[in-house]
Amino acid sequence: MSERRALNRRVFLASSAAVAAGTPLAPFAAAAGPAPAARVPDIDVRDAARADPTEATLAEAVVLMRRGKLTSAALVAAQTERIERFDSTYQAYAEVTADAALDAAHRADRHPSGVLSGIPLCVKDNYFTRAVPTRANSFVYEDFVPDRDATAVARLKEAGAVLLGKGQMGPLATTRATTPNGTVTTVNAWTPDDPSTDPGGSSTGPACAVAGRMASSSIGTQTGGSIVNPSNQQNLTGLKPTMGRVSLYGVIPLSYTRDHAGPLARDALDAAIVLAVMSGADAHDPRTLGLPAAPDYVRAATPVRSRGGKVRLRRATRIGVPADFLGAAKGDVLALRRTFLDTLSGIPGATLVDVTYPADWEVLTGAFNAARLPERTEPFRHWLREDLTKFGVSVLSWLQGLLLSGDEWITAQRAKNHLLREILDGVLARCDVVLQTGPVPFDIVGLPELGLPIGFDGRGVPVGTIIGGLPYEEDRLLEVAAAYQAVTDWHTRRPADPAPAGADRRKAAAARPRLSAGEAAEQSA
Repeated sequence: MSERRALNRRVFLASSAAVAAGTPLAPFAAAAGPAPAARVPDIDVRDAARADPTEATLAEAVVLMRRGKLTSAALVAAQTERIERFDSTYQAYAEVTADAALDAAHRADRHPSGVLSGIPLCVKDNYFTRAVPTRANSFVYEDFVPDRDATAVARLKEAGAVLLGKGQMGPLATTRATTPNGTVTTVNAWTPDDPSTDPGGSSTGPACAVAGRMASSSIGTQTGGSIVNPSNQQNLTGLKPTMGRVSLYGVIPLSYTRDHAGPLARDALDAAIVLAVMSGADAHDPRTLGLPAAPDYVRAATPVRSRGGKVRLRRATRIGVPADFLGAAKGDVLALRRTFLDTLSGIPGATLVDVTYPADWEVLTGAFNAARLPERTEPFRHWLREDLTKFGVSVLSWLQGLLLSGDEWITAQRAKNHLLREILDGVLARCDVVLQTGPVPFDIVGLPELGLPIGFDGRGVPVGTIIGGLPYEEDRLLEVAAAYQAVTDWHTRRPADPAPAGADRRKAAAARPRLSAGEAAEQSA
């Protein structure tokens, strides 16, 4: 085990214990130096991005602005025009700040500053945004307008990013985006006429905004899959970093030990740029203190080529393939996963290895996952006592949290620690990253994971996969994703625009399905 990996492991285990106890890690481990400054390399820009700025990746937009071929005002105007035309169908935004965004874009054009200068972003509606409503799609926060930005939002703004609006989300981040009473709102951008197609949640709106070319990138949160799942469902690259990498100060909580903040982007490079800006220690959030310095995410997400031009991995990487990666798949998904493995194995530096789960895997990742429920009720006890109707369709999962006893919670924490050891000493003992069929268990234990697109099923709906990694090794995930995306083009494909919003479409939107309380509890993060 390398010295860096051994240090990461020690710090992560200490941090996990400290977070569970509600104490900062700082007394136990000194913080390393600052993370490398984010930068955007001078990449080639695709013809589609030059012809239409809403087609551009974040990195392409930065390069076009750097070359004087695009202004922030033009980019914001183009994306705002799409919001006006199509968001009545997509319903990706809870709040649009078009006028303020255009003013900020003009300022950025006059006085550019920061790596994200003039880049319009969508922010999930559970991040505090100064002077802009932050409702978390909830009756609890329906009138809340913060007087400050969340740390992550503040850092993005300091880097020059423009807030285009707040992305719709599941009520208090529990399900796919619906109204607080359960009526489906945001759709999958690839099937706008079929609200039954899963768009992923709870960062549904931020994903749809990027997929629908109504934002250059977005940020979301994940407690039970809410970054990687929407990314997989809508052909994006979503990165949930290691617990503590990004401050959660100013983010409405769901679970103190499982909430994560991260980007939902068009490709690995965009995700790396946004994460590099967001990450770092924050005195307001003890989970971020005492951690190893962040690696150079942007370098990790920049593809490497041999002298002959062939793409290779930046570092030799063992990629773990559990039996259920193929065994649990059928039809189009199985075929796409097989092709994905074939593509990976053809990249120099990648080695596929079989990994196995321990005998108690299903118990550890299933029954004990209920430990998250009392964590979500803890900060909301006041409202639970005052008025249960404020929790809308998700009320059952909040009530379930009140019913878990203290000894059950402690047993679950012991199970979580055992699961973490099984992952570090078992599943990841023979590999550097591991392929997954779902976000569990890496979001349970706080390890990093990345979702990326690998193709489309027979209906034209995106199919993605998830890669999990070791503590603080988001860079390794980005290296694998960047190499794969350098030899495939799934991530460059965009959905067709919805038909114009006529009377029939408005009627269809008004008749969208509604989740019952039981369905919401089953889908709850």
